[in-house]
Amino acid sequence: MAAVWGNVENLQKLWEWAKENLTAKDVNKLLLGTDNEGKTAWLLAAKSGYLENLQKVWEWAKLKLTTVDINNKLLLGTDCEGRTALHTTPLTGNLDVLLKVWEWAAEKPTTEEIHNKLLLGTDNEGRMAWHRAANRGKLEVVQKIWELAKKKLTTEDINRLLLGTDNDGICAFHWSTLIGNLDNSLKLWEGSKEKQITEDIYKKFLLVPEFEGMTTCHWAAWTGNIDMIVKVQERAEKKLTREEINNNLLFCTDREGGTVFHKALKCSGLELLQKLCTNIR
Repeated sequence: MAAVWGNVENLQKLWEWAKENLTAKDVNKLLLGTDNEGKTAWLLAAKSGYLENLQKVWEWAKLKLTTVDINNKLLLGTDCEGRTALHTTPLTGNLDVLLKVWEWAAEKPTTEEIHNKLLLGTDNEGRMAWHRAANRGKLEVVQKIWELAKKKLTTEDINRLLLGTDNDGICAFHWSTLIGNLDNSLKLWEGSKEKQITEDIYKKFLLVPEFEGMTTCHWAAWTGNIDMIVKVQERAEKKLTREEINNNLLFCTDREGGTVFHKALKCSGLELLQKLCTNIR
């Protein structure tokens, strides 16, 4: 609990007591033992956003654990929901925690690429840390993950990051549309030209439906976000042909047979419907 509530003094006292009274095996259990949610002290400190506590656990782990345990049970260790420490950073938006986990991952030599697994690893819902940051609206975390990805991932893996979907077929782009961060996310993703991402990627952002058959335009209409609809239309005009806009954006249907116009009428209103109609030609 000291790791959860940020009480670094109590955490230090507990550690000093453990060193004096526990066997090496039991000290390892202290570092790697999990609660009912499958969280180690490391994961609890990361989730709570207490960098000082996380730093303490890391220092002790380097002294007591093997490289294999540090890599597999600490850096890549997951809770019952399949989430690593990197997955938890969008909860608090704590960039210091994210950067420290990333920095520490570079300290221990390994035959496997820890950084790639941190970026591309998915939880039980099929979501990467990238998805969770977009889902939570933590743009700073999204941007930082993107910067790290550009340095470490191949073009192929960058595409996996950009277009990767969770178990519901929802990519980070869909999440950004739902919460209203489309413009900022697009500015970020357009920087992917540095990695020679093809135009096809941008089309998929706009056209690929999620598990209910809803595109980003459906989602924007469903949430009644007029600004988002305008931004989607502006991007579509630049990236799509007229036939693609008509067939795959305006008039495509979701699983219920609804177009974006149905969503606008059902969930939004006349003003949004008028915005959509200006793009018909």
